[in-house]
Amino acid sequence: MKRSLKPSTLLYPLPAVLVTGGTMDNSTVMTAAWTGIVNSDPPMTYVSIRPERYSYPIIKEKGEFVINLTTVALVEATDYAGCVSGRKEDKFEKLGLKKVPGEIVSAPLIAQCPVNLECRITEERELGSHTMFLAEIVRVHVDESLFDANDRICLEKAGLLAYVHGSYHAVTPRKLGTFGYSVMKPKTKKKKAAESRSRSLLKKKNKENKRKESVFTGKNRLVSED
Repeated sequence: MKRSLKPSTLLYPLPAVLVTGGTMDNSTVMTAAWTGIVNSDPPMTYVSIRPERYSYPIIKEKGEFVINLTTVALVEATDYAGCVSGRKEDKFEKLGLKKVPGEIVSAPLIAQCPVNLECRITEERELGSHTMFLAEIVRVHVDESLFDANDRICLEKAGLLAYVHGSYHAVTPRKLGTFGYSVMKPKTKKKKAAESRSRSLLKKKNKENKRKESVFTGKNRLVSED
């Protein structure tokens, strides 16, 4: 049995992101949850912002912004950036957020965020309470630590943050499946399972070798110091 409610924005979870605008010298940062992917070729996203927000005219005038994915470690900064206006203080300085220049847009990237999406606005839509800025993703930056040995991006290791109906939650690394696994042929499933076991064994072996190497190096250092 379900309860019927009036129309609302009850669609969760959502990403809690830090959106930066302006320039390196005159920049703004705000928190947004109304964002997502709307197209793959070209890669496109959007962010919906209330016109009364301090960042609104800055982003509108420049026609570009950066979406910075947030993590559990940044949860307090993410909340603060969404509660305090840039009219009152420099939130970058207050929160210790390090600005890094983008490659294409003028808005800064946030160094502490594991993924940064440089975006250029292609269309604006006034929807009512918010204006939606549709934008093309023109450059992506991913922290080097999130790449595995095969150059696969492992976002599950980033400790990403999600917003769920007024509260922040950690995106856990527990994997329940991969795209297409429900229609995968048994033979393919078996092959992938074997490959996964091989990777796990190799990872365990490499870890053990590093441990032995560390112990060996430590012993040599002690002998040489004597």
